[in-house]
Amino acid sequence: MKPFDLPETFMLGVATASAQIEGGDTNNSWYRWSHQKGNIADGTNCGIADDHWNRIDEDIELMKQMNIDTYRLSLEWSRIEPEKEKFSRDAINHYRDEIIKLKNAGIIPLITLHHFSNPLWLEDSGGWMNNDVVRHFCDYAEYAFNNLGDLVSDWVTINEPNVYLIFGYVYGTWPPGKQSIRMYFNGAKNMIASHIAVYKKIHALASEKGLRHVKVGTCHHLRIFQPKNKSFVEKTICSILERVFHDIFITGMAEGKLLWPLGSGYPFGRGDYQDFFGINYYTRDIVSFNPLNFGQLFSETEVMEGAPVNDLGWEIYPDGLYTLCARYYDRFKKPVFITENGTCDKSDAFRTKYIYDHILQVKKLCEAKVDVQRYYHWTLMDNFEWAEGLSARFGLIDVDYDTQKRHVRKSGHFFRDICVHRGITQDMIEEYLK
Repeated sequence: MKPFDLPETFMLGVATASAQIEGGDTNNSWYRWSHQKGNIADGTNCGIADDHWNRIDEDIELMKQMNIDTYRLSLEWSRIEPEKEKFSRDAINHYRDEIIKLKNAGIIPLITLHHFSNPLWLEDSGGWMNNDVVRHFCDYAEYAFNNLGDLVSDWVTINEPNVYLIFGYVYGTWPPGKQSIRMYFNGAKNMIASHIAVYKKIHALASEKGLRHVKVGTCHHLRIFQPKNKSFVEKTICSILERVFHDIFITGMAEGKLLWPLGSGYPFGRGDYQDFFGINYYTRDIVSFNPLNFGQLFSETEVMEGAPVNDLGWEIYPDGLYTLCARYYDRFKKPVFITENGTCDKSDAFRTKYIYDHILQVKKLCEAKVDVQRYYHWTLMDNFEWAEGLSARFGLIDVDYDTQKRHVRKSGHFFRDICVHRGITQDMIEEYLK
């Protein structure tokens, strides 16, 4: 291991999602889902989670101590619009107060409008299968921007549409618990249309208000799909996975173009609908021959023999971060934000090395003139990890859910020092990695 520096302008941050940390909201799809028996692997729920809604001051102080440059947080739609077309002044003021405190601490917010959870009124009216969702999502985004746009320049419309749809509408292990390829593709079209509508709306509002430097993008969950034996069939399967898991969302949201099997042409208008390209990266999948069934294909991918894995069995493959960032920068020539990257490691045994290995890829990207501008570690603190529950630990900060006490892990101190030094020194290698 060798020390290295990052560019002075490079921003280091952490990311969270409201439904995973806030607690106290009974009006969203994940609260109801997690309280139904058998839906969560460890039997826990998101009813309290990290109680962040009531502990904002404490959590911002921890971020300040860690010298964080930027924080990616999500708004909870169900709090802001608890009933259809009825918005909550108290909720939006709560988020406004949080954002002001972040900025006073020197931390730049990146706001996500949708991160996997829906208000119950939307869920019960068909959710993202109901074509009216485009209008509803745009109205919600307009309300959020009108009330927060003077404080926030950077916006994510939708987080990981592919992951949300595959678990909610193909595997059925997330709400609403459906199993339908047709619904997956229908939801994809509605999410693409919603992103484009909100992109246009935010920029129109920003122009009206004279707000400059507003940036809007999406967070795409991207994987490396690699054929195990490099056979023609395996390569074909990889191409199918690339199309239905990556390309239909990336092309649709970036350009407005629908790819088969969604459709064709530009039904929402041809354009340039991203100001940055957000990448959430965790792992790669080794693909071997299986019957040509999308859901079965994806669920039966393998880990490279002998490769390191995290607590959830995901392969740790840092080179994939370089590959994906370089690929999509070369395609779009847009600034790249690494909007999520992290690992499940309850004992904090390998997270420090994981961070080193992935930040090293960032250094290599910068040297290769790829315009990667930000890195957000997933996540700030342990949280409710969706269908896994509270037991899956991704945090730089350990949380005792019985007492809500926070404790910065060794990996958290390491990340703090990266933020302080804007890179990795020899002393850090000696202290944390040997």
